[in-house]
Amino acid sequence: MTNVAEAPVLPLDRPARATAILFAVAVAVFTSACLVFVVQPMATKLILPTLGGSPSVWNAAMVFFQTALLAGYGYAHLLQRIGSMQRQVAVHLGLLLIAALFLPLRISGLLGDPDPSAPTLWMLATLTLSLGAPFAVLSATAPLLQAWYARASAGRAGRSDPYVLYAASNLGSFLALLAYPVLIEPLVSLSAQRWGWSLGYGLFVLMVVGLGLVVWRRRETVAAEPAPLAAGPRIAWREKGLLILLAAAPSSLMLGVTAHLSTDVASAPFLWVIPLALYLLTFVIAFQARPIIPLHLTLAIQAGTLAACAALAAFRTTEWLFVFGVNLTAFFFTALMCHQRMAERRPAPGRLTEFYLLLSLGGVLGGVFNALIAPVVFDMVWEYPLILVAVGLLRPWGRREMRSWEIICCVVGVLIAVAGPLGLALVRYAPDIRAVVPDHELVRIAQAVLGVAALFAFLLRDRAMMFTVVIGAMVWSGYHVARGYDWVLTERSFFGVMRVASTPIEGLDGPVHVLMHGTTLHGAQAQAARYRCMPTLYYATSTPLGQAALMTQAGRPDGAVIGVVGQGSGAMAAYKRAQDRMSFFEIDPMVDRLSRDPRWFSFINGCAEGPVRTVLGDARLTMGREAPGSYDLLIIDAFSSDAVPTHLLTVEAIAGYLRLLKPEGVVVLHLSNRNLEITLPAEAAAAALEAPALHQIYIERRDAASMSESSTEALIVGKSEAALAPYRQDPRWRTLEATGVRPWTDDYVNLFGALVRQMQYAVR
Repeated sequence: MTNVAEAPVLPLDRPARATAILFAVAVAVFTSACLVFVVQPMATKLILPTLGGSPSVWNAAMVFFQTALLAGYGYAHLLQRIGSMQRQVAVHLGLLLIAALFLPLRISGLLGDPDPSAPTLWMLATLTLSLGAPFAVLSATAPLLQAWYARASAGRAGRSDPYVLYAASNLGSFLALLAYPVLIEPLVSLSAQRWGWSLGYGLFVLMVVGLGLVVWRRRETVAAEPAPLAAGPRIAWREKGLLILLAAAPSSLMLGVTAHLSTDVASAPFLWVIPLALYLLTFVIAFQARPIIPLHLTLAIQAGTLAACAALAAFRTTEWLFVFGVNLTAFFFTALMCHQRMAERRPAPGRLTEFYLLLSLGGVLGGVFNALIAPVVFDMVWEYPLILVAVGLLRPWGRREMRSWEIICCVVGVLIAVAGPLGLALVRYAPDIRAVVPDHELVRIAQAVLGVAALFAFLLRDRAMMFTVVIGAMVWSGYHVARGYDWVLTERSFFGVMRVASTPIEGLDGPVHVLMHGTTLHGAQAQAARYRCMPTLYYATSTPLGQAALMTQAGRPDGAVIGVVGQGSGAMAAYKRAQDRMSFFEIDPMVDRLSRDPRWFSFINGCAEGPVRTVLGDARLTMGREAPGSYDLLIIDAFSSDAVPTHLLTVEAIAGYLRLLKPEGVVVLHLSNRNLEITLPAEAAAAALEAPALHQIYIERRDAASMSESSTEALIVGKSEAALAPYRQDPRWRTLEATGVRPWTDDYVNLFGALVRQMQYAVR
């Protein structure tokens, strides 16, 4: 996705007045850039409660913003056909005022609730109705002001290159994006953000009005306005294609690295803005008059970081900060390389708006590939490694004669990348090998071998084709070695990739079917008849979730009404007695289908006594339609990889759960999380509602069979003190001490603070 710099409409003849106008427009540049990019995480956050916490929500939103930006750039390009600058200003100001009718920002409810089986089109249409007009018109202001500046300063001695102003605008966008998760989200409520953005839009309109008055004043004092710029040489079709590719590759990589890291490393929505911020920073550097990182240095660093990323791309590790660093560094220098090569090809100012239109088109195509095409074509997030490899072809192709040592390096690099890891893959499942060398050690050996191959790839950095071949061999080999489980099924939906694996567990008498999303297990079921209906992992009878189910049933021999948010493999259905009623609230139809297929899991269709209901859709929406006071137990276990969607832990959400409970009912919040500390905000939300709560951290027993149970953290909230009385007698449940952590609400969530707290606990 690209953003364009806004520039002075026209420098005045007097130096002092010219400086004043330049300063005024610089403020307008910064304001416009901030508005265009602050609205993106804010609008995505507004729509999240209807679509869960999947990173696909952000990627689909990015397609909308890229398309709206393309529409804005197209309008700016067409507006140049009006010869008079005064008329251009009048038209643009009029459209800014019309778009203001859509303010204050809000998510339109005209289209109703999304269809969980196909939410992408609903999301794109809803965003278009909600903020398409103000976003598109606001983004169009940028190329317009650049074009006006180039036209007004044409022929003047010492005039500035209008493309340099592109860096200034992207710097404002970069700072705005960084400020959102660190300052805006933690300190400002969502409703205040909406109104603040709307007021900022109004301020920007006033700035354009001021610039328009300057144009009209110049019309009265100058005999003739600046003539339109000469168009200059046409951009050849081959050059247009290359510009589009150079724009599409970083756009695709940005969404690919977001999906890769959010799903497989740390699923925190506020982290989604980091790749976009780095993406914008590359524009700042690439379009400077004298880039602080010259292209030749970028090419060298990009080759090294891309090779390192290829060596690690397929492997999972708990060192998520390290993985973040490697992937984001490779992405940054790859995007910088593409944008610097793009900046080298910028045409004469007369073709400025056409140039930005091509860049925007490339951004849209990259986004469409990742958000709309890849989820249909690929069963996993293959788009990220695919583009990671293909981008090597966008490096300069060496024109000198090929040398023999380069051919040798290419052959040796491919052989090392393929033969070494594949050899390890063949022996890693041999019982005699596994008895001597642990699996994680074999994986480390494979990583080391790929590291050697990366050195050969780096030596070939001046040969784009050979470099790409070695990188491709590394990525293919790495994904083959790092398969881990023996996957028997992989499927993908809007909400992510679900995989079913079969793995032998000695303590469970043979194969166990495992359901995984990202790096998180969503359930496991032993296939041996003896253990088939035994709930496992977080749902074992020994964990807080199992304790609550058994306690509820013990007090209600005639039958209990149980609701579970998040279906997973359906393990909680193993608790259902014939007299009980159980409902799952699940957002992803694919999960419901997999968990009901006896080929993979039979908790629902096999272990449960009687039918089990599944209600599809976001839990906040669907549970709102349930009858008040109808449930004895609610279990909130909605994971998107490793993160609980934050809108399910707010004061309003917990109040909704309590509304559904019978007088002595309880709600259990499953809060196990590797990267975010979410217990204290949940406890604070219960305290704000004056609802009694108890906390438990269950530690998996060392003598327990693998996957039979799992360490679990949970908070139980009662409808009344009487509801928690049985749990207070159990020493495993304790009262948390009050802290200064602010409860999350639908209007306020502080994910950055949750990350900092978790990191502090890890250090301790």
